[in-house]
Amino acid sequence: MTKYNVLSNLIFTVFLATLISCNSGSKSPAEAKEAEVLPEDIVELREDQIKIANIEMGTIEMLSISGTLKVSGTVAAAPQNLATVSMPLGGFVKSTSLMPGNAVTKGQTLAILENQEFVDIQQNYLEARNKLEYAEAEYIRHAELYKDDVYSQKNLQQVTTEYKNLKAQVKALEQKLALIGINPANFKEDDITRAVAVVSPISGYVKTVNINLGKFVAPSDVLFEIVNSDKLFLELTLYEKDADKVSAGQKIRFFINNETEQHDAVIYQTGKSINTDRTYNVYASVSGACKNVLPGMYVNALIEASNNKVAALPSDAIVSFDDKDYIFIFDKNKEEGGKPFTEYKMVEVRKGVSDGGFTEVILPDGFDIQTTKVAIKGAYNLLSAKKNAGEMSC
Repeated sequence: MTKYNVLSNLIFTVFLATLISCNSGSKSPAEAKEAEVLPEDIVELREDQIKIANIEMGTIEMLSISGTLKVSGTVAAAPQNLATVSMPLGGFVKSTSLMPGNAVTKGQTLAILENQEFVDIQQNYLEARNKLEYAEAEYIRHAELYKDDVYSQKNLQQVTTEYKNLKAQVKALEQKLALIGINPANFKEDDITRAVAVVSPISGYVKTVNINLGKFVAPSDVLFEIVNSDKLFLELTLYEKDADKVSAGQKIRFFINNETEQHDAVIYQTGKSINTDRTYNVYASVSGACKNVLPGMYVNALIEASNNKVAALPSDAIVSFDDKDYIFIFDKNKEEGGKPFTEYKMVEVRKGVSDGGFTEVILPDGFDIQTTKVAIKGAYNLLSAKKNAGEMSC
């Protein structure tokens, strides 16, 4: 509550006390007995009291309120931007010059491996390819002779089978060559080598190096891990109660390592289920290149609440009482003893996000926003009047 509200509330309370002292001696016991008993959620004021309390009525507005949610999470790299490098056939490490943190480009040589099996595959391929050339020529020749009834069908079938078997063998060996990084299209007898290069599948930086010179690496061993930090995302954790406050497209401001430098992100997906600890995951793409942001880092983030229009009131129109939030609405005008009174009803609400002096209100079912008048000023004075309701009969 502001200093102005405190002062206004104090003045109004003193005014109520003065009215009570002035009127208490003028009532007879019979009048006191017949004094009206108001419901718990009703407070009534005379016209002069309304002026002193500075009560101003208005309506609930539909506004776009941008609030913020404070959340935490971690930085991660998308699967397509994180590469684990292995050698399918294994081998001995002949050379490597990389260290963790080095930048690499797609196709760059990371290490050189040697393996006798590399030589065997190349030899088998060249032999099979040469046999295929001969078998293909024989297949064409026998097919022509069969057409001229010079060659039997059985002989043609035998030649055809051999030709197709060799063709399948060559195709299989081509795939093995490609697997170890050798292009079979331009491969010749003079190109046989015992060493092949391990190349980077993506551009990025080297996260881990698990090899050294002379080490034998198996096909299942991880040689390098490479991360592309140009396209990172955030994995944020929200409480279950805030799940309805975020959606795809909302902007995020986040900070790392207690730095003051702000980084930006945009939510691209929200979780589809609640975790066992009653939390909710949200995923956001990091905007632009952030040189200090790396996968695995812990972040503190501020999510800008949705700009969808919500029911809102000036923040001072919402009062707290017994750990609950309320607003006062116009109930009715009446007359008692020839004096006009106005009754105000206390309605429980829930507060949402706040911004620019306005606060979102979640209203009870059946509340008529269009016609209901709400006390947008003087709500704290009405609350004081409610607390003193037992002393306010006039």
